[in-house]
Amino acid sequence: MVVKDRIRKLFTNVWNVPNVLTMLRLVLIPVFVVVFWNTPAGQDRIAALIIFAAASITDFFDGMLARRLNQITDFGKLFDPLADKVMVVTALVCQALAGVFPWAAVALVGAKELVMLLGGIFMLSRDVVVYANYVGKTAQVFFILSLLLSFFHPSLEAASFRLLGLTPDVFLLWVTVVLAMAALVVYAAGALKTLRAKGKK
Repeated sequence: MVVKDRIRKLFTNVWNVPNVLTMLRLVLIPVFVVVFWNTPAGQDRIAALIIFAAASITDFFDGMLARRLNQITDFGKLFDPLADKVMVVTALVCQALAGVFPWAAVALVGAKELVMLLGGIFMLSRDVVVYANYVGKTAQVFFILSLLLSFFHPSLEAASFRLLGLTPDVFLLWVTVVLAMAALVVYAAGALKTLRAKGKK
């Protein structure tokens, strides 16, 4: 299938509720960035938290509705996980720039997402789809939880509560990074298995 046909297929039957929720999540990302940086440093960014939480809720509902309404499309398969990754990475970078999250953790997540993106493009070029694994889904949930906690970082620091010397949000982020790396290994193993099976046909 030529690239033009792939693009045409990708944007066929786009307008349904799950896809609109995915589009809404993409639109909320720049809104989140603006609101985040318009909040004075050292304050809990409640408005940004509400926007991030709203975007996270659309992540839950678009996949669920797509399955229940039988409205799974190529657009949703591509842009739903893409919107998730952009949303999470954007929030992570914002919190790193704000001095909340360590850059080392954010860099590891960014490298992992880049490898996943390139791997997905490579697999797609061979008409192979490798679906998200349970480890990756768990990591996504933990990313959301650590990010939600991070909006209260000033309060958590003031409380002087530590886990292995880290505030709970930063501790949970590192746990999530470990899960994300494990998800990458599971994804790579599944991709190789699928390619080998396809090659034997």
